[in-house]
Amino acid sequence: MDNCFHCGDECRTTLIKHKDKAFCCHGCKTVYDILNDNDLSYYYDLERTPGTTPVDQEGKFDFLENEQIVAKLLEFDEQGIQVISLLIPTIHCSSCIWVLENLQKLQPAVKTSQVNFPEKTVRITYSSSEMSLQDLVILLSRIGYEPYLSLEDTDEKKSKIDRSLIYKLGVAGFAFGNIMFLSFPEYFEVSDFWLERYKHVFRWLMFTFSLPVVLYSGRDYFTSAIKGLRSRILNIDVPIVIGITVLFLRSFVDILMDWGSGFFDSMAGLVFFLLLGRFFQQQTYAFLSFERDYKSYFPIAVTRLFKSDDGVDLALDDSAFAKARSSKFIPLQNGTKAEQKSNIDKKEQQIQVNELKKGDRILIRNSELLPVDGILIKGNALIDYSFVTGEAEPVSKVSGDSLFAGGRQLAGSIEVEVLKSVEQSYLTQLWSNEIFSKKGRNVFQSLTDKISRRFTVTLLLIAFIATTVWLFMDPTIALNVFTSVLIVACPCAIALAAPFTLGNLLRIFGRHKLYMKDSSSIEQLAHIDLVVFDKTGTLTTNAKNTITYEGVELTEEEKSLLTSTLRSSNHPLSRSLYAVLDKNDIKSLDDFQEDVGKGISGTINNQKIKVGSFEFLGSPEQGAAINTYQNTAVHVCCNDTYKGCFIFFNEYREGVQEVFNQLKKTTQIVILSGDNDGEREHLAQLLPINTSLLFNQKPEDKLNYIKNQQRAGKTVLMVGDGLNDAGALAQSNVGITISENINVFSPACDGILDASRFSDISTFLSISRQGLQTIKYAFIFSLFYNMIGLGFALTGKLAPVVAAILMPLSSISIVIFTTVITYLLGRKLSPKKTT
Repeated sequence: MDNCFHCGDECRTTLIKHKDKAFCCHGCKTVYDILNDNDLSYYYDLERTPGTTPVDQEGKFDFLENEQIVAKLLEFDEQGIQVISLLIPTIHCSSCIWVLENLQKLQPAVKTSQVNFPEKTVRITYSSSEMSLQDLVILLSRIGYEPYLSLEDTDEKKSKIDRSLIYKLGVAGFAFGNIMFLSFPEYFEVSDFWLERYKHVFRWLMFTFSLPVVLYSGRDYFTSAIKGLRSRILNIDVPIVIGITVLFLRSFVDILMDWGSGFFDSMAGLVFFLLLGRFFQQQTYAFLSFERDYKSYFPIAVTRLFKSDDGVDLALDDSAFAKARSSKFIPLQNGTKAEQKSNIDKKEQQIQVNELKKGDRILIRNSELLPVDGILIKGNALIDYSFVTGEAEPVSKVSGDSLFAGGRQLAGSIEVEVLKSVEQSYLTQLWSNEIFSKKGRNVFQSLTDKISRRFTVTLLLIAFIATTVWLFMDPTIALNVFTSVLIVACPCAIALAAPFTLGNLLRIFGRHKLYMKDSSSIEQLAHIDLVVFDKTGTLTTNAKNTITYEGVELTEEEKSLLTSTLRSSNHPLSRSLYAVLDKNDIKSLDDFQEDVGKGISGTINNQKIKVGSFEFLGSPEQGAAINTYQNTAVHVCCNDTYKGCFIFFNEYREGVQEVFNQLKKTTQIVILSGDNDGEREHLAQLLPINTSLLFNQKPEDKLNYIKNQQRAGKTVLMVGDGLNDAGALAQSNVGITISENINVFSPACDGILDASRFSDISTFLSISRQGLQTIKYAFIFSLFYNMIGLGFALTGKLAPVVAAILMPLSSISIVIFTTVITYLLGRKLSPKKTT
């Protein structure tokens, strides 16, 4: 009976012949035609009969015509782009992954698709103007990947545990124990009773127990080896599969020819201990899960607005407050705004995003990221969703419109009501978006791959040569030598060294408030030879600035306009000045603009104010006399009339000089500042001799400087505030944003450092370098172990079952070694500073 070319099922009731291939139904034939016509026939090269039989879908997904249902399923819906994550239960092999990640070849409306194989989900971004969600689901169903759609648990998705490894380990352990038990009579050479009556029964029982070990428990090793060979790659599973196959066939021939009981016990033990090592590895990876650590530690914060006891926003000015109260039919004698605010120190509060609840009112400033889905309440919203979709065209929104997490506000401050609490896993996904990922692979991952490939080739040569030699010397132990060599010298331990070392460092850094995007960023940190610092907001702190005002006294209306404009900006100087002036009435701006790195402007009722550098104001003549201060200054111009300036006496972060003294030993230091050079003399006293100090640098100047240094062969670390430095952070080999618990989340950076740990920058770099040394030592340790094991295996004195026990022990020893070393490295970071 023919099997279906697409799904592999037997063609029992229907047999369709098409292009010399057999299909069990018209659905499988249609899928084959779709894939073949769209040049996706490579799908069948990855796996034999990889598909699943499509079912009749007519009318099944009509409920997706309901926009309210679709809205609950979508993750994102803006600018004609929709994003959805779908559970695909039928994902089972590499072919499934390949075809699902190439959906754009079947349907051009699909922009991107990314498969999460362990969770059996696919996240698809598609053009809603060209296809609907219903069309997408029908397309997936037609090619055999019908998604499971349910409105249950849409807010909290329960994680599903894959227990297949546990089942395989259990089967192998059960078979191994029984085969060992059945082998006891031959182990102890029981005479007449065993030899005459039961030896054949016991031997064939051992053969029976070995079948599920080979066909079920060891299946993954065979699958991996076959895929590797098809792709012309010798992976580490090839020698394992050869060992299992040789042991099984030799044992089968032994009992068939009555030569002995074979090596079924060794084969079952080999698979059992291999799976035990894999189980240990899986559990350790789960413990090191960066996703969990990231969600626990990620410091992104947001400004929450207080409300009165009546639910009226206390950030409103007095007239708007009274109007809001009256619209709610609340008698004024219930308390004035001032009385209700008397017990509240601030109208605004910085909180962690994971503390937000549905119904909270939050303030999103210019250039801040929306961490949650919400409804626009007040302000002019111009949202840039390029962090989600890659599309740079911003979207205008009016009060009452829905806003999606991941958008960045570009037109002043807005107030948003939270629709649902934040899922920081979404922000993790956003941070890991391919749009912002640095190009290039982890060199140590490449080194691991190269060593594994060369090791496998060398290992096979040694095994075949040694077996050939022993066939002439003593054929009875040649097979033992062959299998022992293949097992004991498996390079699994080598492959574990880099991921476990860097994974541990990732977790340790997060515990000490440096939140790196991925382990490759830590590897890059180890090669840094040039550190570039921004000054304002990076070397200086926003909390301790001393501010004085020189110029014409501002009227109450001008103070209100100034404060309202400053409120919309996220620049460190704006935040510091706003903290001083926030007692003035806050009003909604009619217009707001920010020229990054230069200044801001705001308009209320045709009253215009400009705040920023002297050049940004247009160099008014009446302010020329006052523009002589060498300190950092913020100038103010109202309705084209120069008023004066706020002079900042910067407070540098604690430990700045110590950081510089440590960094100068291994790296070159450069300061790139957008301010004037009034701080040059003071900074020069803190910095090592011959340090480059460049002032009046625009954002594009910083970006170009880093490009030029990289062309000169430098590996650059950029440390900035995440706002004016976004381009430089993205261009650098590693970009780190300093966070003072404000919402300056930037997907373009590689790490976020809590400002309280600024003094540990040099320690983080030192630990990264020592971490790579640890990987190299682990490589040497693993090779040394393999050489000793090979020595015993080549002499024929190492039984295959003993080798199978030693192999996972070597992997465990590498994991223990890297864990202990990284733990000791982590102790260099003072625990008292983590609070």
